[in-house]
Amino acid sequence: MSEIGTGLQNATGIRDGIARAGYAFVEASDMRNALARFGTLADWPAFADSWNDLEVDTYMADGGRYRRRRFGVWAAGRQGPILRGPHQPHYQTLDYNHLNGGIERWFKPITEEIGDGASMRTILECCRALFSRLAPETTRWHVEAHQFRIEARQGEHGKPTPEGMHRDGVDYVLVLLVNRRNIQSGTTTVHDLDKRTLGSFTLTDPLDSALVDDARCYHGVTPVEPENPAQPAYRDVLVVTFRKTA
Repeated sequence: MSEIGTGLQNATGIRDGIARAGYAFVEASDMRNALARFGTLADWPAFADSWNDLEVDTYMADGGRYRRRRFGVWAAGRQGPILRGPHQPHYQTLDYNHLNGGIERWFKPITEEIGDGASMRTILECCRALFSRLAPETTRWHVEAHQFRIEARQGEHGKPTPEGMHRDGVDYVLVLLVNRRNIQSGTTTVHDLDKRTLGSFTLTDPLDSALVDDARCYHGVTPVEPENPAQPAYRDVLVVTFRKTA
C-alpha cells in the first residue's frame, strides 16, 4: 500500500492527500466513511450487478475485445442538484489518448435506474465536495461517469489502461473498485509530469479508490490475467471525471 493511503479516514484527509501529493489511495473502509457524509449506498447490490449488463467496447484500436462499458454525463455547480445531461459521445484528443482518441465514441448509456440511484448520487456528491474544495474558484463542472469491466482469458490479458501511462484531459479523476473476480495484478501506478513514480497500489476490495489530480499526475494500471483460466475473470470499476467549465 502507498503511504498516501494511510490515515485518510474522512473527506478532509482525502482532500489533503490529493493537495499534497497529487493523488490519494483510499481503502474501502475510509471511502465508505467519506461517502456516508453525502448519502447512502442502499442500492449497492443492484449497482454492482449492473456491471453484468455492459456492452463490448468496439472502438479498441488494438483489436481487443476485453473491455465492456457504459457511459453518462452530468453537470454540477458548487451547490444544488447534479443534473444528468443528454447522452453524448465520449471524446478525447490524441494528445491524451494516442490509442483510441481523435474520434467520437458512442457507448450505451448508464441506465436511468443506476444513474439516478443512491450509490451513483452519493459518489457524485462526494466527488463534487472534494474537488470543489480543491478548486474553490470553479463554479461549474462537466462530469462523466464510466462503467468499465476488463475481462481476462487464457492467452489474452485484459488491459485496464491500454493506452499505457496517461492523463485523461480533465481536472480530477476517481477510480472506484466495484468488483474483482479471479484476477491477478491490476496494479495502479501514479507518476509526476516527469514520469517519475509517485506511488503504486492495487485496488482489491469493493470501494477501494484512487483519486488523481489529472493536471499533476499520470496514471496507469498493469494488465490483469486470470488466476484460474477455466473460470470467468474480470475487474469492474467506476471511473468518474470532473472537468472545469466555469
